[in-house]
Amino acid sequence: MDTHSKHLPADERRAVTVESVVALAGTQNPSEITTAAIAKHMNLTQGALFRHFPNKEAIWQAVMEWVADRLLARIDRSVKGIESPLAAMEAMFMSHIAFVAEHPGVPRMMFGELQRAEPTPAKIVVQALIKRYGERLSRLLDSGKENGELSPSLDNEAAATLFIGTIQGLIMQSLLAGDVERIRRDAPKVFAIYRRGIERAQ
Repeated sequence: MDTHSKHLPADERRAVTVESVVALAGTQNPSEITTAAIAKHMNLTQGALFRHFPNKEAIWQAVMEWVADRLLARIDRSVKGIESPLAAMEAMFMSHIAFVAEHPGVPRMMFGELQRAEPTPAKIVVQALIKRYGERLSRLLDSGKENGELSPSLDNEAAATLFIGTIQGLIMQSLLAGDVERIRRDAPKVFAIYRRGIERAQ
């Protein structure tokens, strides 16, 4: 991290801290990322770090808020101007995949937070993200039924669960293979199978 980070304004320092955690999570187990490691990555003391965040939990919450804001903004941009709900779902799927490929530490952190038994602030942010994501999917599924692209008997909840689960499966396969780019290669083929399962028979 550039030594100039020592002299950043507070808002920028918080943003740089979040980006540092995302970067670190891409190369190591998020549960093993300490505030000392974050401070070292940023060329700061822990004391300087805690002037901007009261504790590690607050840092994790800020990271998950960063993820939620950027992922939702990205998928919203990806579907803008696309009239076909099915095509919009594909754009949403591929933009999510691209986000993960660019930030491989993000799913590790999300899975880690969702496994926590207690309702931590970061876990609550992740749960809210999944809910908002599901609402976007549900609207597209309803639109697809209305315009005849999707089967009228399609179970929206199951289709949304499978959409998100398919992305999670691709993520797990890429993590197991130790090959982040695999997710980009496999995504189009996998979405094609998903699409055949939900579209209306011609």
